[in-house]
Amino acid sequence: MHSQHFTAEPSSNAPAERGSAADTAPGLQPQPSGADHTPLTYDVIIAGCGPTGGMLAAELRLHDVRVLVLEKETEPPSYVRIVGLHIRSLELMAMRGLLEPILEHGRRRPAAGFFAAINKPAPTDLDTAHAYILGIQQPTIVGLLEDHAIALGAQVRHGCEVAAFEQDDEGVTVELADGEKLRTRYLVGCDGARSSVRKLLGVGFPGEPSRNDTLMGDMQVGVPQEEIAAKLAEIHRTNRRVSLRPIGENAYQVVVPAAGVSDRTDPPTLNDFKQQLRAIAGTDFGVHSPRWLSRFGDATRLAERYRINRVLLAGDAAHIHPPTGGQGLNLGVQDACNLGWKLAAQIRGWAPETLLDTYQTERHPVAADVLDNTRAQMEVHSPEPGPQAVRRLLTELMDIDEVNRHLIEKITAIGIRYDFGEGPDLVGRRLRDLDLKQGRLYDLLHQGRGLLLDRTERLTAGGWSDRVDYLADPTAPLDVPCLLLRPDGHIAWIGDDQQDLNAHLTRWFGTPTV
Repeated sequence: MHSQHFTAEPSSNAPAERGSAADTAPGLQPQPSGADHTPLTYDVIIAGCGPTGGMLAAELRLHDVRVLVLEKETEPPSYVRIVGLHIRSLELMAMRGLLEPILEHGRRRPAAGFFAAINKPAPTDLDTAHAYILGIQQPTIVGLLEDHAIALGAQVRHGCEVAAFEQDDEGVTVELADGEKLRTRYLVGCDGARSSVRKLLGVGFPGEPSRNDTLMGDMQVGVPQEEIAAKLAEIHRTNRRVSLRPIGENAYQVVVPAAGVSDRTDPPTLNDFKQQLRAIAGTDFGVHSPRWLSRFGDATRLAERYRINRVLLAGDAAHIHPPTGGQGLNLGVQDACNLGWKLAAQIRGWAPETLLDTYQTERHPVAADVLDNTRAQMEVHSPEPGPQAVRRLLTELMDIDEVNRHLIEKITAIGIRYDFGEGPDLVGRRLRDLDLKQGRLYDLLHQGRGLLLDRTERLTAGGWSDRVDYLADPTAPLDVPCLLLRPDGHIAWIGDDQQDLNAHLTRWFGTPTV
């Protein structure tokens, strides 16, 4: 393969380093590079240290992969935005021992009212031990994931941006904006919707441009909650693009259309919110003291490919959509957990030939489904008679438990089933946390390894025991004899035959050691 060169305009950011490999991880020192004489070698360089990049770095470090994360921003954002961690993301945090510290910084609320803000209660028996949503400040979750990655030995450098890269058969040479060159085996773009890595790679990003801009912000209000609720009930008969959702004492997340206020290139102001509220509701509810204000469009795009040879994309670099349903951050974190163990397996040398390809075949359809459900939600937010008629019909249908459950499972990502071929319905789905005689199931997954859960006490992980843990528990609350879990918690096999198990161990975990 000929080398491929990709170049962008330079930037003047000055680097600031956290989590020096030499200081925090004895086995992580950068090594001399190959023939091009670049000064450093890593296994993976990640562009972007948001939730996706931070989670991916931590997943890789569980497998002793040498990781460098490059973040172009030198400081956290000045605004404080509240985001929601959905059920599947909470489960993944529990699998890695992160849930308890994260819960200390968040506020739980019911897993309901997500689809197009249609207020229906969540089913009482969702298949999860974490049937809630966690509201948490975005800088907080970003900081927690970055600190976790650093504690595991990742190196993070702020004020660094990828300006160009060139890939060949052996790896990728990455050039930073200040001219420094780094050498890595793989590069992953987790650098957001305007991803430099995606643009440099030349991956198509088809979809629809933004048609409707929206203002969103967290602020205090000056009227009682009852007055707000009454006014919103009146407004929502004809206009669903306005919302005031309580997020704390006298604090609300306010959403209003942006049409008719400041140019989209200018940052929104509190007066913009007041103007729109008065125009639509006849009152500005006494809003004041904003914590953060933003403007977003409803652009919807999906990268044509998630990987070209040694360069990959994840998170918003691979997909963008309106924030309806609050799925964006969660989709990126889940990308990272799907990719991390597969990329680590490739680097450690035990990955089956097609394992890394399954990152795109599994996650690209999930993102496409998220884009579709956000498109649908945006349509029924329209005040036009047709979309409002569809909304009324959908509201009636959601009184049917199966419909409501399906939509909640879709948005919170617990309904995902990857296509692993023929087999029981559970194969390809994630497994909920279970209470086992050895403790909680998710507590056994902290190291990011596979797990063979054997109720027959007759099977073995054999030559895969360096990659797959074994647990015999005849009392496990399962309706199947044995199952094989991937490191991301998805069920790879169900059965009770050792020969069949060995075939599936080989499929997901490569050749056994002798």
